[in-house]
Amino acid sequence: MTIAALVSGGVDSSAVVHLLKEQGYDPALFYIRIGKEEEDGYTDCPAEEDIEIVTWLAQKYGCPFEVVDLHKEYWEKVVSYTIDTVRRGLTPNPDVMCNKLIKFGAFEDRCGKDFDRIATGHYATTDIVDGVQFLATAKDPLKDQTDFLSQLDSHQISKLMFPIGHLMKSEVRDIARAAHLPSAERKDSQGICFLGKINYNDFLRRYLGEREGDIVELETGRKLGKHKGYWFHTIGQRKGLLLSGGPWFVVKKDIAENILYVSQGYDPATQYGNRIELTGFHYLSKDIWGDFTERRVKFKIRHTPDIADATLHREGDKVRIESDTRIQGIAAGQYATIYDENAHLVVASGEIVSGQ
Repeated sequence: MTIAALVSGGVDSSAVVHLLKEQGYDPALFYIRIGKEEEDGYTDCPAEEDIEIVTWLAQKYGCPFEVVDLHKEYWEKVVSYTIDTVRRGLTPNPDVMCNKLIKFGAFEDRCGKDFDRIATGHYATTDIVDGVQFLATAKDPLKDQTDFLSQLDSHQISKLMFPIGHLMKSEVRDIARAAHLPSAERKDSQGICFLGKINYNDFLRRYLGEREGDIVELETGRKLGKHKGYWFHTIGQRKGLLLSGGPWFVVKKDIAENILYVSQGYDPATQYGNRIELTGFHYLSKDIWGDFTERRVKFKIRHTPDIADATLHREGDKVRIESDTRIQGIAAGQYATIYDENAHLVVASGEIVSGQ
């Protein structure tokens, strides 16, 4: 079996290489280079240290190594998606799109198609049901990344391989230390590559500019202050409002009028909802549920270890989640990941249209 291992230089993907070699495989290592826009001082993400580590791994384990430049594809697909989604007043998820369109999309078209399996350092597992490979949750609930992979299709999932998905994060670091890997104590990466060290609001300001609008208290209609553009704010956001007498949370946006509606208090009821309307509902690997109008499921709407209980309703093309518990910060544009009742298999997903 031929394996392409996507290696970033971090502890997780470095441990993947070690484990694959221990299991008798000879993976080819690939580092995906995703830079920032080169104009006006926007330069590549600082990849030199990452590539040095992966080069060291390739030499230590006798693996072929290639740097794959997907800069153009990333900007054309993921960054443009992010800007367009924010412009429409929605909350984007670039990490989900990066996995779908770049790591398991553009890379597959460029290199992955020549390999039987694609191995990564994601915290997830796979399981076989009726001969079909499904995405499944990781052993470590705090690190589980199945929500970031919930927009993959059946072909992409059929090739997935997650050598550390059955391990806790602490176990992965122990393996890296025992193998004397240079990334053993390296901190986990944070944020989106194309931002690098650039502030997210600065990035949005560059492409969407500023437009002053009112900040209004939802319950009273009272004007509390001004903001510089709805695109700088998302549902559930607290920081950056610069209002006194808080805390204040963004609970609604009027895109046409450029108005932010906020509620006061650490736990305002307007932050929560039970009903989540979805669009683009699809099964990742295979429809294992058949025709139904109601079905008990588990789900999450953001990257969190908490997986909630709910009833999934379907009427034709309309799908909604009725959560057993009230969910905070339901943001249109994000994705709902839907699991089986055991919170093991990732069965389906859909984009959030609204929450009530």
